[in-house]
Amino acid sequence: MTNDTSNASASTDKTAGRVLLPGNIIPNRYDLSLTPDLEAFTFDGICKIALETTDAGDTASNDTKKQISLHAKELCFKSANYVVMIDGKAVGAPVECEEFRVNTKTTIATLLFGQEIPCNASLILTIEYMGFLNNQMAGFYRSSYMDIHGKSRIMASTQFEALDARRCFPCWDEPARKAIFGVTLVIPSNLQCLSNMPEASRQTMLLSTDGSNTNTKTRVSFLDSPLMSTYLLAFCVGDFDFLQAQTKSGVLIKVYTAPGKALAGQFALDCAVQSLDHYDEFFQVPYPLPKLDMVAIPEFAAGAMENWGLVTYREVELLIDPTKASNQQKQRVCTVVTHELAHQWFGNLVTMAWWDDLWLNEGFASWAENWAANEIYPAYKMWDQFTTGHLSAAMRLDALKSSHPIQVKIGHAEEVEQVFDAISYCKGGAVVKMICAVLGKKAFQEGLANYMKEHAYGNTETYDLWNAWEKTSGMPVGELMKSWTEQMGFPMISTTKETWNEDSVELELNQQWFLSDGSALTTEEALKKWTIPILTCT
Repeated sequence: MTNDTSNASASTDKTAGRVLLPGNIIPNRYDLSLTPDLEAFTFDGICKIALETTDAGDTASNDTKKQISLHAKELCFKSANYVVMIDGKAVGAPVECEEFRVNTKTTIATLLFGQEIPCNASLILTIEYMGFLNNQMAGFYRSSYMDIHGKSRIMASTQFEALDARRCFPCWDEPARKAIFGVTLVIPSNLQCLSNMPEASRQTMLLSTDGSNTNTKTRVSFLDSPLMSTYLLAFCVGDFDFLQAQTKSGVLIKVYTAPGKALAGQFALDCAVQSLDHYDEFFQVPYPLPKLDMVAIPEFAAGAMENWGLVTYREVELLIDPTKASNQQKQRVCTVVTHELAHQWFGNLVTMAWWDDLWLNEGFASWAENWAANEIYPAYKMWDQFTTGHLSAAMRLDALKSSHPIQVKIGHAEEVEQVFDAISYCKGGAVVKMICAVLGKKAFQEGLANYMKEHAYGNTETYDLWNAWEKTSGMPVGELMKSWTEQMGFPMISTTKETWNEDSVELELNQQWFLSDGSALTTEEALKKWTIPILTCT
C-alpha cells in the first residue's frame, strides 16, 4: 500500500510541468457585474476581485513585483486599480494600472502598476472592461432561435469549461483557484436571467421616457455562490417558460425552455428529481445548493454542462415528447440528466486539482449516470447496455497504439481538449465499475461518502480517492488501479493450462497487451502488465 508521504511527493512532481499563473496572488472572491447588449452583441463588465498576496520571493524582479497576471481572452480593458484592505476597510487611495499587456497566445493579461504590489496583504482589484457575445458557443455567447410567432430571438448563455471563463471576465482560470462568486446582471426589463444561485434582489432602473415609451432595465443580483472553480460559473439571459418540482429534501428543480416548449421538459424534470434524491442517499452528502435549474439552450456545442445549480443542455438532450419518443430517446435524456447531476458532487463539490485528473469528473459521472438511470428505470437494464455501450467504446479506442492513459500528463491547460474522449468517459466509467465490484457496494459507498466529506469544496488528485477506498476496504487500491489508470491499453487473458480435480480447478493464465490491428509487440511492450482482479461465480 502506498503511503501518504510518497503520494504527496508524486503530487508535487506532477505540478512541475504545469503552466500556471504565479501563486503569490490568491483570489478569494469575485463580484461580477455584467450588462449585456443583445442587439450589439457586446457586454460591459465590472469585476471586483478580493485578493490575498504572499511574498513574491527574492528572485522576482522589480517589474514583476509591480504586476498582476491573470487570464483574459477577447476582452477590451478600460481601467483597473487596486486598494489595500485592512479589517474590511480600504486604506489609502486606489493605485491605478498604468499599462495593460495582453498575450493573445497564452491568453494572459498582465496589469502593470506604478508601485510594488504589497506582500502579505488583502487587496480589492477592480477591472472595467468590455466583451463580445460571440457566436462560437464558448464563453458568454449568443444563441438564436425562432419564437412561437416565427420571429427570430436571441438568448445569451455561458459555456466556460474548460478554458473559457476568461472570455467573460478576467480571472485565475484554473480549477484549483476556487473562489466565491457574487453575480449581478443588468438586463432589459422584458427579459429574465438566471445564475448558479437564487436571486438576492431585483431593482428596476428607469433609463429614459419618450412619450408613451419607457425604457427600463432591471438589475438582478444573485446570492453568493459556494466556493467553486471558475469554469462552473454560469448565467443565462432571455425569455423563458419553465416547469418545476421539489425533491424529498426540498430542493426546487426547474426546467427552463424557450417560450412554448416547457411541456417537453417534463420527462427530464422527473428524472432530475428522482436522481437528486438517489444521489443524496448514495453519497450521504445532501445536495448543497438551494435550487437546481436545467436550461435548454438552442445552440450548444456539447451535450450538456454541469454548471453548479444551473445545468445547461443542448435542446435535444433535455426536451422530448414522452408520448412519441422512442425508448432510446428517453434513455438518452435520462442518462444525460443523471450524468450532469452526478457532477454536482463529483466535479463541483469536489474538483480535480488539475486537468490531468479529468477522469475523476467524467469517469465517475459516466458510471453514476448508469447507476442512477438503473435505479430510476430498472426496465432499461442499463448495466446490460453498459457492456455494449461504454465498455465497447472504450475498448475500441484503447485497443489502438494511438490511445492514451486515463491519467494524462497535462502541461498546458489547452491540451485538455484532447482528452474529452471515450478513454476519460467510458474507460473511466468501466474502471469505476470494476472498483465497485472488487470492493463491494458497502466499502465502495462508504469510501465515496468519506471522500466527499473530507474534500468538500476542495480539490483532489486520483490518489485521494484511492486512499478513501483503501481505508474502508483494507485493500491496496492504489496499487491495484495504477496499471489501469496510468498506462494505456488493456490485456488479453488466455488460459495456458487447466487442471481439474474432484472439487476444484486450477487455471494458469497469461496476459498480453491487446492491439486490435494485430501488430507485433516489441520486447518492452510485451512486458506490460496489469493487476487483474478475478471475480468468480457458481
